[in-house]
Amino acid sequence: MNVICKSTDIKDNQSKGFNVNDTLFFIVRKDGELYGYENHCPHLGIQLEMVPDQFLESTHSLIQCSMHGALFQISDGLCISGPCFDQKLKPVSIKEENGEVYLID
Repeated sequence: MNVICKSTDIKDNQSKGFNVNDTLFFIVRKDGELYGYENHCPHLGIQLEMVPDQFLESTHSLIQCSMHGALFQISDGLCISGPCFDQKLKPVSIKEENGEVYLID
């Protein structure tokens, strides 16, 4: 397991992008839970954010692809609107423990 950040680095209803060993991914905290996904839109394979660490739409309740506006559920990465409807973001394994967030190999 690799420590990627402190728990306090990702506040509730916020997201943060990471690059570990050339793997791009992001983490969202929603209702105290952390969710991690590869930073890769299933539609065109592009990165989801246009502005660093901004993966959520304006109400902070869905993940949004900045290129085509596709919307994904935070809890499971399912696309509920847009050109990749019914496809999913690929999850990454993360763990939060003792005030730190770990990427699980």
